[in-house]
Amino acid sequence: MDSSFDTYQLSEEHEALREAVRSLSEKEIAPYAAECDEQERYPREAFHALSKSGFAGVHVPEAYGGQGADSVATCIVIEEVARVCASSSLIPAVNKLGTMPILLSASEDLKHKVLPSIAAGEHTASYALSEREAGSDAAAMKTRARRDGNDWVLNGTKCWITNGGESSWYTVMAVTDPDKGPNGISAFVVHADDPGFEVGGKEKKLGIKGSPTAELHFNDCTIPEDRIIGEPGTGFKTALRTLDHTRPTIGAQALGIAQGALDAAVDYVKERKQFGQAIADFQGVQFMLADMAMKIEAARHMIYVSAARAEREEGNLGFISAAAKCYASDVAMEVTTNAVQLFGGAGYTRDFPVERMMRDAKITQIYEGTNQVQRMVMARSLLK
Repeated sequence: MDSSFDTYQLSEEHEALREAVRSLSEKEIAPYAAECDEQERYPREAFHALSKSGFAGVHVPEAYGGQGADSVATCIVIEEVARVCASSSLIPAVNKLGTMPILLSASEDLKHKVLPSIAAGEHTASYALSEREAGSDAAAMKTRARRDGNDWVLNGTKCWITNGGESSWYTVMAVTDPDKGPNGISAFVVHADDPGFEVGGKEKKLGIKGSPTAELHFNDCTIPEDRIIGEPGTGFKTALRTLDHTRPTIGAQALGIAQGALDAAVDYVKERKQFGQAIADFQGVQFMLADMAMKIEAARHMIYVSAARAEREEGNLGFISAAAKCYASDVAMEVTTNAVQLFGGAGYTRDFPVERMMRDAKITQIYEGTNQVQRMVMARSLLK
């Protein structure tokens, strides 16, 4: 046996990062999680804690003032924050989603314009792809962008925008040539202060209530010509590449929620007594816990492998990214539901965190592509 054999082992730096983020999350984020959910307010305490520590935009490369964390490290940050507060985990997760198109395809000038403020924790970024009639069929979007001298002018509405109204920067997909279908879609960067940009009302949601989800309205929204990401007509390709890189982060969020629910359930069943003994002594309970832990561990391996492959920009990322997000989110929904069951009637109350975790877990099966769409992506990859 070789104790130094490091295949399938995270580095010391990754483990140290986990320890640091877990400590920060438990001390500075967890105490406000229930309150942010109850009041449906943005977790500013989490934002300040993550920004101060450099974890809000940990993925931003050093060249733009960031820490240059790799994809696995970014997933660990999101996982550990989500373990105590899913809403707060969307700060680093959506910062990566909103800036990934810029990292993949934008000019150096545009990267230097946007990314340093994200790395410094001064601003956050959001991603605007979906519309009411263009969700899973994102290429059916109606938002338009046209050239006007040295500017681009955007008109339309985007919906389901995570952290809408809180972010300063928005990556927006819009049609620039309606005759070319998906090849007529371009990507732009819009700032909250741009003329003609407006944030609509917040959605009333089942979960992740601390993270606002809003509509964005573009009414002759005018931006400089250099705010286009890449060449005209390349936006949809950039959007799809982005999702290959960011679906593991949603899997990481789901993973963290599931781990938090398991940890809470384990503590509870050790203390809760029925029929003169701790319910942890009952084999039926033990089997439930074993299945929950087993599936979480499998999900964790899938997430880290998909993130590592994305970091190396391997081919066929679509399959593993979709598989990791799909599996982890399904596990999160199952684990949180079982955690509520293990808590019994107490689990159905807001006195304990597992009902919140169950509500929060559901969205991970829906956003960044429903799990039905993930299965389509996987099948298409297998059959092509």
